[in-house]
Amino acid sequence: MTNWQTKSMWALALTLVLMIAARSQAQSVLQYHGSPDRSGRFVIPALDWERARSLHPDPGFHSRFAGHLYAQPLFWQPPGSGTGVLIVATENDDLIAIDAKSGDQLWTRSLGRPVPLSTQPCGNIDPLGITGTPIIDEAAQVVYLAAMVGDASGAHHRVFALSLKDGSPLPGWPVDVAEALAAQGQLFSTRFQNQRGTLAILDGRVYVPYGGHFGDCGDYRGWVVGIRLQNPRDVVSWSTRGRGGGIWAPGGIASDGHALFVATGNTLGVSSWSDGEAVFRLTPDLHRAERPQDFFSPANWRALDERDADLGGSNPLPFELPSQAGSRQLVLALGKDARAYVLDRNNLGGIGGSRASETVSTRPIRTAPAAYPAADGVFVAFQGQGSHCPTGGADNNLTVMRIHGGDALAMETAWCGAFKGEGSPVVTTTDGRSYPIVWILGAEGDGRLHGYRGDTGEPLFTGDAPGDVMTGLRHFQTLLAAGGRLYVGADGRLYAFSF
Repeated sequence: MTNWQTKSMWALALTLVLMIAARSQAQSVLQYHGSPDRSGRFVIPALDWERARSLHPDPGFHSRFAGHLYAQPLFWQPPGSGTGVLIVATENDDLIAIDAKSGDQLWTRSLGRPVPLSTQPCGNIDPLGITGTPIIDEAAQVVYLAAMVGDASGAHHRVFALSLKDGSPLPGWPVDVAEALAAQGQLFSTRFQNQRGTLAILDGRVYVPYGGHFGDCGDYRGWVVGIRLQNPRDVVSWSTRGRGGGIWAPGGIASDGHALFVATGNTLGVSSWSDGEAVFRLTPDLHRAERPQDFFSPANWRALDERDADLGGSNPLPFELPSQAGSRQLVLALGKDARAYVLDRNNLGGIGGSRASETVSTRPIRTAPAAYPAADGVFVAFQGQGSHCPTGGADNNLTVMRIHGGDALAMETAWCGAFKGEGSPVVTTTDGRSYPIVWILGAEGDGRLHGYRGDTGEPLFTGDAPGDVMTGLRHFQTLLAAGGRLYVGADGRLYAFSF
């Protein structure tokens, strides 16, 4: 082989590597935490542990808009485009497309008038518009979202389908949820229902979870409503039998590609178990199954009801646990009772049927977890003060535990991170496994972005520069990694961090 041929081969190899890296960096983020299982894993090929230390706010990114922001922004890479588009949904009932490089607004679509808190029976979001994170159907270039909209006839829960090109509505949409269910003889109490969890898409339907307002007022239920993408008049549903049992975690509905998984909150005034304090596996047709294989609830569900210590504060997390006999299909549930429950995904176990259970926090666990590979198991990061942190400290608000083992599953605290605030963690790696970094926001706390080495917990980025402090961060918020940047959504603006 000649010297020229050798150089040509190296040049070609380098070009391919750069193309693959660029493609990975430009990968769209179509849903909450980046994937149907809500694992919160993102691949940024150039972001290793050393580069994380040089993270800084991007001075060329300026993005402001009107309205409070509870939903995670999404990132869409239009075909043939050199830059991405951030999709932002606000409590003002606005959907906004933002240039991911500059922060300039590309288009805005108003879905109507949000509902003032003063007109609601209870709650703590004012005004109430779009709370749950939307979801993108990339093949169709459509974004689906749920909004509370007020008009002369009152408040309405509506599900919208909008073109990503300009925000224009698709024919047959929006769907008024109460009207669609009433046509099937079912009562959906718009006044008492609220929508906070992220949406999901599976088998040609978009699924929307519902719970109640803060304060648990009125006759609400935990609902999942599924709408056929190509025929919005085709609607299926599932709901809890007892009052309450809301599906309200920001991670909403998780999926393993075959079934849907939801966690319900506390039920109210029930004399027997009525679907509260539970994890459910739902088929795409939302047909109710009474088999113990399809649900789990702790044996002390009644005591949890009375304490409002429910499983609904965090979404279920489907994950694979490697073993010598092949990977095991499991689901993790985290509760406001400060416990972690590991469930067999194919047999959830019914009342008291978890495969393993342990107290892992000293406080209620809310928001969404993230999962990433460990050497002989799986790491799970969650916002909460670990009950077995290797080092003490009142600010140990990030806990990372390791789940491993064969038939005898084990959970142990790997490390804890200190910061002030709340938020849902995510994880970046360079290739899916290497250089894991756990990122979390000090929402409603120090207002900073924090990054930790995923295997040891060593702080890599603490956001301690004056320009690193962010305002308007809601504890529902989680960041996303795309296009070689980290993006953070807050009330009235987006932040971008580069390295």
